[in-house]
This record gives sequence, structure tokens and C-alpha cells, in this order.
Amino acid sequence: MGNIYEIKEEQERVILVGIHINEYDDTEASLKELKELVKTAGGSCLATIIQNREAVHPGTYLGKGKIDELREMAASLHATGIVCDDELSPAQLSNLEDALQLKVMDRTLIILDIFAAHASTSEGKIQVELAQLRYRATRLVGLRNSLSRLGGGIGTRGPGEKKLEMDRRLIHERISQLNKELTNIKAHREVARQQRSRTHIPVIAIVGYTNAGKSTLLNALTNAGVLEQDMLFATLDPITRNYTLPSGQEVLFTDTVGFIRKLPHHLVEAFQSTLEEAKYADIILHVVDASNPQMDSQIHTVYETLARLKVGDKPIITVFNKQDLLTSPEILRDFKAEKTLSISAKNKVGLEELTQTIEEILQKQKVYINHTFSYNEAGKIQSIRKFGQLLKEEYLTEGIQIEAYIPIEIYGKLLV
Repeated sequence: MGNIYEIKEEQERVILVGIHINEYDDTEASLKELKELVKTAGGSCLATIIQNREAVHPGTYLGKGKIDELREMAASLHATGIVCDDELSPAQLSNLEDALQLKVMDRTLIILDIFAAHASTSEGKIQVELAQLRYRATRLVGLRNSLSRLGGGIGTRGPGEKKLEMDRRLIHERISQLNKELTNIKAHREVARQQRSRTHIPVIAIVGYTNAGKSTLLNALTNAGVLEQDMLFATLDPITRNYTLPSGQEVLFTDTVGFIRKLPHHLVEAFQSTLEEAKYADIILHVVDASNPQMDSQIHTVYETLARLKVGDKPIITVFNKQDLLTSPEILRDFKAEKTLSISAKNKVGLEELTQTIEEILQKQKVYINHTFSYNEAGKIQSIRKFGQLLKEEYLTEGIQIEAYIPIEIYGKLLV
């Protein structure tokens, strides 16, 4: 079927379809985000249709009247496909295909496609392929029809067309092989994490909704050189960078993949090990796009995802980013955060206050010592400088008098 470069020449022209079930559904906002996702995946949106229903149709997602309306609209706009705003069951997928005689995609397929295009490390590629194969294993028949109808387009990146032609047995064999590879990677990550905890360098995990400015913030703080783009899921693979706080304390910042509403469960499973960085961090740095009208629901999605990952009692600093884009002052609050700040990562505004806040929270996790070390214990003072906060250092006849805050974990090693 050709490779990714040939596929990308075919620009998908799609109609977006959503279902509004109750007054709490923000279907319009969800479809607006879906439009951004399609754009990021290389497609263009021709129109949007929302159907008000009491429940999603179990067989065809939409009701019959709406399907007829959609068929006429697609013909008049020369659409190449439709994208539904929810994950479709295999039956819904093939029934809609038959009714519309068009390529049918869902939100999950679009997100997986973007991830396939953006994964750059071997772990990222394995995770994406695993998620795609799990998704496709149950949908082989419907997908094969739609892809042969168009010949390329969204949904054919990553494992590629050839793997779609595998039978289920081969797909399941490949899934178990990828699972083994991921288990090995996870073991390596665990070793790296244990080594980090032995060095007692605090880890700060940067989390947030996709496109909130996490990479921009990491670059502003550490000159990390991470790709920054105004698009969803611009960076996928976790990046960790060293940083020295004003007090001299070393910390590690880890950027994680962006969260999004209706994040496919295949992806949450596949990216579990990557997202676990947040689970083992000392502080969660939650980046919010303060200029986004959907800010509150995005904050809710982030906390929902953290709960799914079982990230519990960590101190959270919430930074309301992109202040440079606000035309009027907003009331910014997050009751789950220990501290909230307003920043502009792009213009490097508010970063000094952020580093001070990090130091204050880390200090709460330390114990105060006032101790005189003999001169042959001078090496221990080096550890205090690196892992703690040195307040006073005085050279006396009997030794070096130190006042400092040090991590609880090294307290025993230094004073025993």
C-alpha cells in the first residue's frame, strides 16, 4: 500500500459528527477539539453535525434520519470520510460504513494516528503500535473496507497497511511480542528510577492538558531544546532535564505526554510506564492554558487522568500559563493545588516565583539540622550542598558547624 510519505499526500476531507446526550455534555467544545486533532493529523474539516439523542445508537451511533442527512451532505461537499467524536464499537463502525459508503473514523483512531506520526523513541513507537494493534484487532473487517475504499489517509500510519492485512492470530502474536519488549523497557526504567532515588535528587513531573505549554516551560527553565509547537501532542516521549534551583539544590524536571478528554484507554494502558513518572515524582507541576475558554474542563480532565494513574498525595503546583494571551485578568483557582501561580513560559514571566515555590515545598519535605562535623567528615558537607539547603557553614577549632535542611532519606547517613 506504500509508505507513510505517499499516504500523507492524500488530504482527508471530513465531516465531524457528535452526539449530545445531556445538558452536561459540552459537545461543541469536544468537536472543536476534534477539529484541532484532525488538523494535526493532516486532514481538513468541511462541516460539523451534532445530533441530540437520549443515548448513542448501539448499532449505528447516529439515528437513521441523521445518517441520510449526513450521506447527502457528504456527497454535496465531496467529503472523503466522517469522524465521530466517540470511540465506535466494531458493529457501529461497519454498519455506518455500509450505510454511508464512506470511510468512517472515530476520535480514538485520530489520536492514535497523531501519536504514530509523533513517536520518536523506540519506546514511544512500541507503545503506539501496541495501542493501534489492540484497537485494530477488534475492528479488522470494518477498517479493511474503509481503508481499501480510500487507499491511505488518516489511520494508516504507524504499523502500516500491511499489518492491517494480518489475521487476528498474527496480530495477537505481535501484541504479545511488543508486551515483552515493553516489559524489558519498564524494567530498565525501574532501574533508572531506583538509581535516581539513591541520588536523592527530587523529581518534578510536568503534567497538563495537551498544548498547555509544558514543553515551552521546560525549555524556559532548562534550555532543554524540546520541540515547541502550537498543536496537540507536539511532544510525546518523556524528556528529563537537570536544573539547579537558586539555593544550589539540584532537581530533575520530567515532561510527560499531554492529557486530553476521552483519552483512549488503549493509550492510557500503553503509556502507563511513561506516565508513571508522575507517580514517582516528589512534586507535580500542573501547567494550565489560562487563555483557553475550556480551562476548567481541561483541569478536570487532568485530575481525572491522574486519578486513573493512581497518582495520589503529591504536592501540586498549578501554573496558569499563557498570561501573555489574556486580554483581561482572570480569576484563577485550583483547590487541589498546594500553590497556584500565574506565568508566561513564552515570555519567561513568573518563573522566579515558581522556582521559589518549588524550594518552599521541597523544604517542607526536609529536616533541619544544626551539627558540627569533624574535618575528616568534610565529604558529608558536599552531600548537604548537593541534596539539601545549606544555611550556615562555620569553620571552628573542633570542626565545621553546619545549619541546613536535608532530605529525610539522607539524615541517617549523615548523622550516624
